[in-house]
Amino acid sequence: MGEQSLKRRKGEDEGREDRQSIQSHEPQTMNLQKQANLLLFPLCGICMIVGTIIGSGIFVSPKSVLANVEAVGPCLTIWAACGVLATLGALCFAELGTTITKSGGEYPYLMEAFGPIPAFLFSWTSLLVTKPSSFAIICLSFAEYASAPFYAGCEPPQAVTKSLAAAAIVVITIVNSLSVKLGSYLQNFLTAAKMIIVTVIIVSGIVLLAQGKTENFKDSFKGSKISVSSISLAFYNGLWAYDGWNQLNYITEELKNPYRNLPLSIIIGIPLVTVCYVLINVSYFTVMTSTELLQSQAVAVTFGDRVLYPASWIVPLFVAFSTLGSANGTCFTAGRLVYVAGREGHVLKVLSYISVKHLTPAPAIIFYGAIAIIYIIPGDIDTLINYFSFAVWIFYGLTVLALIVMRFTRKELRRPIRIPIIIPVIVTLVSVLLVLAPIISAPELAYLYCILFILSGLIVYALFVHLKFSWAQKISKPITMYLQMLLEVVPEEEVTE
Repeated sequence: MGEQSLKRRKGEDEGREDRQSIQSHEPQTMNLQKQANLLLFPLCGICMIVGTIIGSGIFVSPKSVLANVEAVGPCLTIWAACGVLATLGALCFAELGTTITKSGGEYPYLMEAFGPIPAFLFSWTSLLVTKPSSFAIICLSFAEYASAPFYAGCEPPQAVTKSLAAAAIVVITIVNSLSVKLGSYLQNFLTAAKMIIVTVIIVSGIVLLAQGKTENFKDSFKGSKISVSSISLAFYNGLWAYDGWNQLNYITEELKNPYRNLPLSIIIGIPLVTVCYVLINVSYFTVMTSTELLQSQAVAVTFGDRVLYPASWIVPLFVAFSTLGSANGTCFTAGRLVYVAGREGHVLKVLSYISVKHLTPAPAIIFYGAIAIIYIIPGDIDTLINYFSFAVWIFYGLTVLALIVMRFTRKELRRPIRIPIIIPVIVTLVSVLLVLAPIISAPELAYLYCILFILSGLIVYALFVHLKFSWAQKISKPITMYLQMLLEVVPEEEVTE
């Protein structure tokens, strides 16, 4: 009996050591990967910006931007202006990221400037609205392009596109839950495919322009519809295509010489994306009039049919790869904000746990996937983009305002990157305009519902974070325990930031 007890105790000790090894393995591996990538910077940073931003937006938003301004000239102007705004916003985030070197995106900046309540409202809105709806929009875009070749000349049934989008979410969620390495390999392949189709479209457009296909650019401002509301909605759709300009802030601490390379990557990367976007739109207009572009079910597919026939099949295929790449990237990076919010006690702790077998943030990824599928059921792409942009620019504006506030309230902070104060002022004013313009000029109840949802986070914060009701703890503990056993997940060992 004594020998059996000793063996059992020895086995328990070994199991405990294995679990500790598992918990500590992911942060160590992650840090080693980051250190390995440092030598590639700033080229690495430029590639990350370009690869993150270019996704489904440039293949979906051209139709929506044009629909709001109704002419080629204003459409191209909006695309260029969105690139300028994204660059200015990214420069503001560069100062914030090198002043407050904490992970979690906007969360720590809002926490430092305004306290825990705005930070909680950001995490509340991001976890339940902006991040999952972004995932849903990208997968709906994939479904539209994947199904377009099978429904030539007509719109694919909604049941087909939504089923395809849901299937894409499930597959990407499973891949990223099972293996970090597999998700990374998939991302590399899809990013390469994305750059191939972008190059094909731009080069084809340049060739057509050289051949004299310029008739659609004559009187390019004639018949335009210019109003505060239409410009705001056009910006919403254009800025959706640029979303991801703040992603370098998530790795500021791991960059080699970030004080030089972070702004350098932004100044090179985002203007490069802007040039690509404008040239892609120019390519579309070389073969389509404004009316034809608006009538197209999938703009890039129509372009391919007219320019690349009989090889036109590569366009929907590679656009589908591009959108899948964006969706995979969104899912791949989804766990960080959930982890931070879980660490602060702002969500169920189990959402910040990692898989014992696969060393992935499986609960966070599954959570995102489940919420994204819910968004697919009632929404169409344009509606989702409008309300996503409305919500996200509330917090972009607040975050840039935090930079201005801390210039006066936190003068003691070291600011390795210090941009002219006029830049955050401009971005804040534009954010206010983008948020208020559609409400004032074309009010809809959906905007009110969005604001009410954000403010409902105050009730959740008061009950579960500030007061910490004991009954809530009694309910959450068994749920956490059950999910922990079901998903085989454990808390991640704390890593010094």
